[in-house]
Amino acid sequence: MPTKNAVVRKIKPVQHSSVSFNDKFWSKRIETNRTKTIPAVYDNCKNSGRINAWRIDWKPGKKNTPHHFWDSDVAKWMEAAAYSLATHPDKVLERQLKSLTKLISSAQMQDGYLNSYYQSVDIANRWTNLRDMHELYCAGHLIEAAVAFKETTGDNQFLDTLIRYVKHIDSQFGNEPGKKPGYPGHQEIELALIKLYRLRKDKKHLDLATYFIDERGKDPKYFDVEAKLRGATKPLAPETFKQLQAHLPVREMRTAEGHAVRACYLYSAMVDVATETGDKTLLTVSEQIWKNITERRMYITGGVGSDPMGERFSYDYDLPNETAYAETCANISLVFFAHRLLQVNPKSEYADVMERALYNSVISGVSLDGTKFFYENPLAARNSS
Repeated sequence: MPTKNAVVRKIKPVQHSSVSFNDKFWSKRIETNRTKTIPAVYDNCKNSGRINAWRIDWKPGKKNTPHHFWDSDVAKWMEAAAYSLATHPDKVLERQLKSLTKLISSAQMQDGYLNSYYQSVDIANRWTNLRDMHELYCAGHLIEAAVAFKETTGDNQFLDTLIRYVKHIDSQFGNEPGKKPGYPGHQEIELALIKLYRLRKDKKHLDLATYFIDERGKDPKYFDVEAKLRGATKPLAPETFKQLQAHLPVREMRTAEGHAVRACYLYSAMVDVATETGDKTLLTVSEQIWKNITERRMYITGGVGSDPMGERFSYDYDLPNETAYAETCANISLVFFAHRLLQVNPKSEYADVMERALYNSVISGVSLDGTKFFYENPLAARNSS
């Protein structure tokens, strides 16, 4: 149930299974996604070793050394597969997805921990580098995959696995004695925890998401604290904290700063937490940052993050065409931000930006045949011949 002070969402998303497309534009793209993109991504995950990494049997000398963000790639495929199955049953896809949920669940450690990189390569150093190593980011995508799998199949098995992982994470981070006052270097788990809270109505999940939002940017800076424990002798440069949206507590932020994907994930999560807790200050700050992005730091295509050095937001009106980075993931994250603000306050500007990005700087990230992918989205190019 909502908390006592929760903001009433005037618009709520419906289940994927309740929506069908029969137009001449999106229906074709969705069919291509189902028949070409999802299989292509699965093959890439399999051939690169991302799926086999969950067997937790890698040893030095073997090929395909697990990478610290591989889990997120697998999890995003799982989420996409689950939502595709919600509208288009496919026995092959269903078999692949269920097999993967069982493989990942079988890898879970006794204390609930679940990360293929650390379990295979560096278990002694888990939770020691939140700034760089994406543990909480990967956890977030796994949670979202588990929520999607539950919503589509009704099966609790994978969701239960991830709830155990969340319980472990909750035991590690917070302001209570014995816990680390940390937060993710790459935001994402906050969004996932809200999805999990809305599904299961367990306030502990909302509280953990709120903690990650509230703790971010406070002094002493946690990324300095953990770096010192790893042996660092110098504090991080102020610009590093801005890149990670940890330069200020979130309620003191007014402009979009740093890595654009991280930033818009954070701003989306701020709206989610504000909605569920009734935090009007947090919602107001989110709206101010939205204005800064859409009036001063967004391309005509809905692309954001103009600076290729750091994949980041630049200063106001710095929107060059030829060197535009406008990472596809960042543009998707802007859609997330707009979508959440639209639910709270159904103003046309939020829907307009969603539409602008979807038809331009999001759709451009996948080729027409659905098997090739584009990371950045410049607005102009010169013939180099």
